[in-house]
Amino acid sequence: MSEKNYQRVYIGRDVLAEDRIEAATQRDLWTRQGTLVVNLVSSPGAGKTSLLEATAKHWQGRHSTAVLVGDLETDRDAQRLSPWTKVAQLTTGGACHLQMPLVRSGLRALGNPRVDFLFIENVGNLVCPASHDLGEHLRVVVLSVTEGDDKPAKYPKMFRTSQVMVISKADLLPHVPFEVDAAIADARRTQPEIACLTLCASNGAGITPWCQYLEQTRQRMLENLPCETT
Repeated sequence: MSEKNYQRVYIGRDVLAEDRIEAATQRDLWTRQGTLVVNLVSSPGAGKTSLLEATAKHWQGRHSTAVLVGDLETDRDAQRLSPWTKVAQLTTGGACHLQMPLVRSGLRALGNPRVDFLFIENVGNLVCPASHDLGEHLRVVVLSVTEGDDKPAKYPKMFRTSQVMVISKADLLPHVPFEVDAAIADARRTQPEIACLTLCASNGAGITPWCQYLEQTRQRMLENLPCETT
């Protein structure tokens, strides 16, 4: 095998710094307009779409919502959510995570809505999305009981950068080897302040506490808004 000539280039700066500045600017805008933004992350099939559907149904007539749905291909999740909330599809074409330019394009497709809650359903992946700030106020990692309770220990960055862990598909707990307490303990060894909720979107168990948590978080955000002076 012949040797390849290459040159290593040291950039000497944080390549994501500009992205973080852009995300912080967008987060400030969302805060000032009263929109709580939730970035849902998980591995594929953990139940993000089911959780969003149950949330939108629970809030019908009470809160305005919108969802940006990230997928490699198809708009099936967006179609599923469209009867219940404003929704725009973000198709990455193979990219394993969402970034701000695609989020902005989704906002334009929705007409830059002023809603109480904006959800960003990220691409199913417990690695890459952990490194990308999308301007969210909350990063929520969804962990299905069918995945095993060792995920917080095996993918620590995702749990370390999240404020909430939702354990989903709780109706299956009697049938799978998943210890809720073990998963929570591992998550809190990585992120001591992480809030943990257990629910089942298909039968509605735990949806009310989940929605109340989001409502309380948004209320605290609104209460902390600086008063504008004239």
